[in-house]
Amino acid sequence: MVGKARAARRHAALDAVERSPGGKVKVAVTDIDGVLRGKYLHKDKFFSAAEGGFGFCDVVFGWDVADSLYDNTTATGWHRGYPDAQVRLDLDTHRQVPWDGNVPFFLGEFVAADGSPHPLCPRQVLRRVLRRAAQLGVQPMCGLEFEWFNFRETSLSWEAKRGIDPQPVTPGLFGYSLLRANENREFFNALMDELGAFGVPIEGLHTETGPGVYEAAIAFSDALQCADRAVLFKAGAKEIGRRFGIMPSFMAKWHAKFPGCSGHVHQSLSDGSRNLFHDEKHEHRMSALFRSYLAGQIAVLMDFAPMFWPTVNSYKRLVDGYWAPVRPDWGIDNRTVSFRVIPGSPKSTRLETRSPGADINPFLAVAALLAAGLHGVEKGLKLTAKPTVGAGDDRSSVPRAPRSLAATTAVFRDSALANDWFGEAFVRHFAETREWEWRQWQDAVTDWERARYLEII
Repeated sequence: MVGKARAARRHAALDAVERSPGGKVKVAVTDIDGVLRGKYLHKDKFFSAAEGGFGFCDVVFGWDVADSLYDNTTATGWHRGYPDAQVRLDLDTHRQVPWDGNVPFFLGEFVAADGSPHPLCPRQVLRRVLRRAAQLGVQPMCGLEFEWFNFRETSLSWEAKRGIDPQPVTPGLFGYSLLRANENREFFNALMDELGAFGVPIEGLHTETGPGVYEAAIAFSDALQCADRAVLFKAGAKEIGRRFGIMPSFMAKWHAKFPGCSGHVHQSLSDGSRNLFHDEKHEHRMSALFRSYLAGQIAVLMDFAPMFWPTVNSYKRLVDGYWAPVRPDWGIDNRTVSFRVIPGSPKSTRLETRSPGADINPFLAVAALLAAGLHGVEKGLKLTAKPTVGAGDDRSSVPRAPRSLAATTAVFRDSALANDWFGEAFVRHFAETREWEWRQWQDAVTDWERARYLEII
């Protein structure tokens, strides 16, 4: 029955392309940082690609967010000549782009020469974790929330400013403000309406505390679709914003005096028909499975930290008292901890992991969270840590998260669990890219240094 349904979706997708008046199709993959990279294909080329895949330069795994080529990676680089890697289109991701003439759109994922999953492909890393979940008889369900700042800038105006003093679209700290939302209502409504038509349904959209900052909650779905939607949300918000002269930014922390931007991930496990996290008889409505899943995240999530704190800037968000949690602690409906247990109905009981920032690659962040939780399920871990009740609780016994990408990457590279869950090739390559990122930061001379030292020293 599942096979028939999938075949019907595939047929519908191909038929939609055939009937598309523009004669072209937009296809995309993500690079290691979660940036959407893609191209337009003539529909004749697309039909060929839909059957056998198509070549895409593997430099998308060999450069950083600024297209600077890594000089320290082994899996790809000058020494390999940046050949094509094969991309297989996922026809289940078919949608149309409302702000681009309803051009058909598909996501793809990389495969090796023998058709097996490409070890460096972020979407394939998540699939690897999901296959292990299936072996445990569970289906992870997820929903992502993003906070992000919006600036009255274009790519050209921002280049002219040389990275200094972006202009927020609204002033002041005014969370949940209908007044501030109304100041840019055309953009605000376009996000809700056009992203929904793009297959990225938004459950809620509001202003957050900070000048020009919004928060969106993307509808709950299976984990792969959740990550797809999150990647497309970030790219879509930026493309829609251009039309209104607005530049959205998902940087984790753009200014020291404002809160950072989160990428909270809600999770539960299903057996295909019911939420396995819910137990009406437990005092917090947490099933034994839920408690083991949470125990896994508490125990090992920090092993995977670069997958949800991937940039130098990610760690600037981890400031005590600024909403971003800095310790692997948990509580019941407590927004000051890393792991917020939400004891709801049989349908809504779930875990919200509040550690990730908005700068995540959603495929990798979701993979890391699920792997940590499923490790707890595999090992039958017991939830022994006591819940944090309020900000006044003494948390000194809970180790604080590291404050640098260098520190978390060193742990990640040597983690037996990371290598087991994500594969040795991916762990080695991702660690190399994070070490490169840290080196770029070490080599940089910042405005802070000039203001502090240039005159006085």
